[in-house]
Amino acid sequence: MESRNPFFKNKTFAEAESVDAEVIQNQGNVIDYGQTMTVSGTINKSFIMLLLLVASASVTWWMTYAGYNPMVFTIGGAIVAFILVLISVFKPQYSSYLAPGYALFEGLFIGGISAIFEAMYPGIVIQAVSCTFVTFLVCFGLYKYEIVKVTEKFRSVVVAATLAIATYYLITWLLSMFTSFQPVHYGNSWISIGISAFVIVIAALNLFLDFDQIEKGVQERYPKYMEWYGAMGLMITLVWLYIEFLRLLSKLSSRD
Repeated sequence: MESRNPFFKNKTFAEAESVDAEVIQNQGNVIDYGQTMTVSGTINKSFIMLLLLVASASVTWWMTYAGYNPMVFTIGGAIVAFILVLISVFKPQYSSYLAPGYALFEGLFIGGISAIFEAMYPGIVIQAVSCTFVTFLVCFGLYKYEIVKVTEKFRSVVVAATLAIATYYLITWLLSMFTSFQPVHYGNSWISIGISAFVIVIAALNLFLDFDQIEKGVQERYPKYMEWYGAMGLMITLVWLYIEFLRLLSKLSSRD
């Protein structure tokens, strides 16, 4: 297994494999499937994380429409969620605690951002949610029926594009903070809209990497806690996809 998905690091899964091998050895080479990663277990944990995220998002959403300033919770939630992701990359064995925590704090961020966009463009949130889940279902169907296969070249291209986007966002963000530079993806020009559409395509392609890594984790009989890790990786991609849909739809709406 040599996935190049930034979240599903080779080192992380190599460590998981060694832990699983130790469990199997201690049991006299008799595998206890109740203690290893399963697809159904990962799906269940993904739903749990989604429920936690939605419940948490309702807090900052309510604060916005109740007249309170949600920015402290919104920004704070994003920072804490990012820290939890970093910890989970190096300590995946704690994913059963880190993943639910990530969902809760990321929900605070999503709720605040969604409320702001909804106030500016009424109806945009339900559109972004619908687009995100339709994209997820389409990608899942394409993967399940092997219409799209995750090859090594596919992984390399998607991860390279993902890292390029992340680098571009980071550099332009720093430049815009300390200079008068205005990134090309700002505003509602057709170039900006095209960039947003391209980023959405790359985010959607990352879903295939998530599906593939979860499936291979099950085949390799990784430890049970890797279900949380897999669900967390999938949730990160869905959040990214949702945010990009919000950005694209807001640009389109502002041109009307």
